[in-house]
Amino acid sequence: MISVAETWVEAPLKRFVDDARVTFALLIFPSGQVLGQSGFTRAVDVMSAAALAAGIYATVRELGRTLDGKGFRDVSHAGAKRRLFLAEVKSPRGPCLLLAVFDDQSSLGLVQLYFEELRTALAQSKVQVP
Repeated sequence: MISVAETWVEAPLKRFVDDARVTFALLIFPSGQVLGQSGFTRAVDVMSAAALAAGIYATVRELGRTLDGKGFRDVSHAGAKRRLFLAEVKSPRGPCLLLAVFDDQSSLGLVQLYFEELRTALAQSKVQVP
């Protein structure tokens, strides 16, 4: 089930989750504000993941700037049973972050492939301002 705070992310996020076969997906602003999510069943898990993803991304961007003068854009980590992908995506509302968690039903390459499609779809989204 896709839960969205912003309707313009619903269709692109659902397509990404289905195509990339991810277990959890979270689309947030770098501040941690949630735009949409899939796979989480408790609000506290969504908020915890959003805060952690925002913190991780801020940290690795600064680490990248320290190491080679430019921030890292994509981060991935392989655990024993699950893998994580965290990356920036441009949207009509400004930069956003996608956190995707997946298992052996998918692969990093597959997630990255469909992430590029998500990037394009979100960049082309029409946002209605209230």
